[in-house]
Amino acid sequence: MSVRLEAPRAVTELTRTLEDAGFETWAVGGAVRDALRGIVTGDWDLATKATPEEVRRTFRRTVPIGIDHGTVGVFGRDGVLYEVTTFRRDVIPLGRKAVVAFSDTIDEDLSRRDFTINAVAWHPLRGELRDPFGGQADLAAGRLRAVGDPAERFREDYLRVLRGLRFAGALGLDVEPDTWTGLVSAVSGVGGLSPERVRDELAKVMALPQASTALALYAEANVLPQVDATLRNPSSPADFQMVDHVSKRRPLLRFAAFFLAVLDEPVRSDARELLMRLRFSNADARRLSALLRAGARPPEATRGTAGERREWMSGIGRPFLRDAVRLWVASCRMGSGPEGMEERRALGAVRGDLAGAVPLTATELPVSGRDLLELGIPRGPAMGDQLHALLRAAWYRDDPPGREDLLELVRDGSVEGRDVTN
Repeated sequence: MSVRLEAPRAVTELTRTLEDAGFETWAVGGAVRDALRGIVTGDWDLATKATPEEVRRTFRRTVPIGIDHGTVGVFGRDGVLYEVTTFRRDVIPLGRKAVVAFSDTIDEDLSRRDFTINAVAWHPLRGELRDPFGGQADLAAGRLRAVGDPAERFREDYLRVLRGLRFAGALGLDVEPDTWTGLVSAVSGVGGLSPERVRDELAKVMALPQASTALALYAEANVLPQVDATLRNPSSPADFQMVDHVSKRRPLLRFAAFFLAVLDEPVRSDARELLMRLRFSNADARRLSALLRAGARPPEATRGTAGERREWMSGIGRPFLRDAVRLWVASCRMGSGPEGMEERRALGAVRGDLAGAVPLTATELPVSGRDLLELGIPRGPAMGDQLHALLRAAWYRDDPPGREDLLELVRDGSVEGRDVTN
């Protein structure tokens, strides 16, 4: 079948160069799938009969992306790096990732792919569409169907369970009944996947405009407890909608919204072990832990006195509070009624403190240790206690005291004890 699709000129040129060198070459993967849906994308991949060594000999500018798996990066005339992969076939399905060997035909290469919508190839020179498993018809019908025997496909690589749920959610597809049965039966294998692969797949879900649709399918398939034993299905799939209310340009905040929906309170309070198991970096784990402690909504401490609110804010830390506020904004967009109004007032108060001159740490005070030395306060624990008391004075007064006010408190000795709040 001949089909006209829009591909970058560089893709056509790379194909022609390989074909002229005697190597059959096709465009494959997500770009072909999206082009069939009328969506323009720049993420084009090529599959070829050429071995990695032959690809590298054919082009001057290459990058060895995954030589062992047959993939070479080739720079097109447009400066874009395109992945060129040798035709492959599966040899030994291991459940985590199948062992592959090189193949001679595009049909054998397509037969090893996960879903029919991804098992479609297009020839940029001839305009020929190779669709041996009916992927184009499945796309038109809004259907996700495994290539061949679903149970076998998922056993070959259990990551396909998560990929299938993501594709169904992202593309608005109904999972074909036999495929759904095979997927659900393979859910238990997800627990054996490497944490890095699971985390990276979750990151792709977080990048979706409507991530909640795919996450609701995660819950329906009961896959979350297999990702980690501390994860639970939410009380309602609607709990995932908070993720959609966070900009997809802030993936870590979306992860925070996701974890808030699937973690019980004790785990939220100390989620660092979970985050390290999922191989988040130390910096990301620290940031996520702070956001999970802050919670999905302004906590009770932010609805009390100004001092209680500021003391709580200090415990979270200024670097993380702005992100916490963004999460609360997403939550408030979903809330209504008296509780929603109360949360909005608390949110406004926290924003006001962040924008104002309220110090949250001793280093933000308008006085320093040098000032206290001049007033006779020795270095050491006594100075630390004095600075903390001054900090509390700034928290618990409606109008945070200035430098001279704080120094006067030290001179008077009234900085010690709760009388600083009067």
